[in-house]
Amino acid sequence: MEVTVTFRHLQPNDALRSHVQEKVSRIEKYFSNVNEVHVILSLEKRRHIAEIIVNLNRTKITAKEISEDNMYTAIDLVMDKTEKQVKKYKDKVTSHKSSHGKARHDIFESMEKTNEPYIIKTESVFIRPMTVDDAIAQIELVDDDFLVFKNAETEKVNVLYRRREGCLGLIEPENT
Repeated sequence: MEVTVTFRHLQPNDALRSHVQEKVSRIEKYFSNVNEVHVILSLEKRRHIAEIIVNLNRTKITAKEISEDNMYTAIDLVMDKTEKQVKKYKDKVTSHKSSHGKARHDIFESMEKTNEPYIIKTESVFIRPMTVDDAIAQIELVDDDFLVFKNAETEKVNVLYRRREGCLGLIEPENT
């Protein structure tokens, strides 16, 4: 983990730098793959400002704290805040991965167990009595793939469907 400390309007101080190194090392217990940590320490009038930017693989965590007392207090406050954010992010990542993997496993497990066909969707259709010519006009008008209708000539339920090559097919029941 690469830790860089930037001092703004403040003299570089080895004691502050070592204090930052010590506090930043607490983040490693949550993530071992922390790429870079950038700490900015600045002094504006009587305010001591500590800002931290933590770069993980795909995430950037930032925090900023202001203290009137001294720079050590500001560093401690910003590290507490950052540690909470890192812990929350780790909990989010680990809980998301475990539930995602389990759900995926359950789907494949259920697909392997059932080799029988099953119904995915049920749809109700209104059957109107009409001639085959009326059904052809109706399927062309609505641009559907199939039409269920009651044949006015035979009084039986027929299905008119569009075939892959673009022409139409008609299904008529044989039994009386």
